Amino acid sequence: MRSRLVDLLERKLIFVTGKGGVGKSAIAAALAWLGAARGKKTLVCEVDAKGNLSDFFETDPIHFQEREIAPRLWAMSMDTEASLKQYLSLQLRVPLVARIGPLSSMFDFVASAAPGVREIVTVGKLCWEVKEKHYDLVVVDSSATGHIVSQLSAPQAINQLVQVGLVRQQTGWMLDILEDPATTGVAVVTTPAEMPVSETLELTERLHAETNVDLAAVIVNRVLPELFGRGEEEVFERLDSPEGRQRLDEILQGPTEPLLDAARLTVTMRRSRTEHLERLREAIDPAIPLLYVPYLFFRSHGLRATHQMADALSAELGY
Repeated sequence: MRSRLVDLLERKLIFVTGKGGVGKSAIAAALAWLGAARGKKTLVCEVDAKGNLSDFFETDPIHFQEREIAPRLWAMSMDTEASLKQYLSLQLRVPLVARIGPLSSMFDFVASAAPGVREIVTVGKLCWEVKEKHYDLVVVDSSATGHIVSQLSAPQAINQLVQVGLVRQQTGWMLDILEDPATTGVAVVTTPAEMPVSETLELTERLHAETNVDLAAVIVNRVLPELFGRGEEEVFERLDSPEGRQRLDEILQGPTEPLLDAARLTVTMRRSRTEHLERLREAIDPAIPLLYVPYLFFRSHGLRATHQMADALSAELGY
């Protein structure tokens, strides 16, 4: 019920995740573009430093320092060491922090000794941008499904372990942001195929069991359009005979067998994927929006694809 009452882009912080290969980064880019197009000052953050988020906007590589890449749209790439240094500068207010030098050795030591520190530094930076109201919307191209739960649950785990002191205070305000469904939500990206749907259902269960972060939406990418109805399928079947094909060849003055084969393949693929969509729809809470993004027959991603996906999401969200 919480998800139904809060529009996806009315939140301040959206974590976009999904199984590798489902188009998670493309959807994150499209959501960020849509937010900026709707007048929101938007930050899109790439958590995986090896990612290619900049390709979706056809811009230069992005770094930890935010950079405006389009009107009302800023982009950054997460760097845990830089994030830690920024945190120390802000919280300790010691100018020497900037001159300490590389913190990687110390950070790796602390992160190894205290699980969750690396996740806290990552999530904390994003929550801080929301807390300080630097942006109207922060869209996170998050880690894949195998890691997102540990990132989102880290502040809660540390908060339960540490009862008093500065650490508890810091994780406390993070939890206030993360656990407020009007502020933060997770958008899980999947495709209409068996493995992505299974992993999506598993992730939604883990989010509910291990975190208090709201599941804002499930976005199904690469949905094939319904090109032919049952009546048209019957016509194809009647034409798919030696006499029918010969007559069509004469009318069109060329071979029509490839066209009929393509039509049959389209129907078969659509029908097989529909089974996975139905399974997803039955398993997901009806209160959670299920959004569909059509298959884009592009050889590579880029700004054109980002625009089209943003338009599709806009239509699904009723804008």
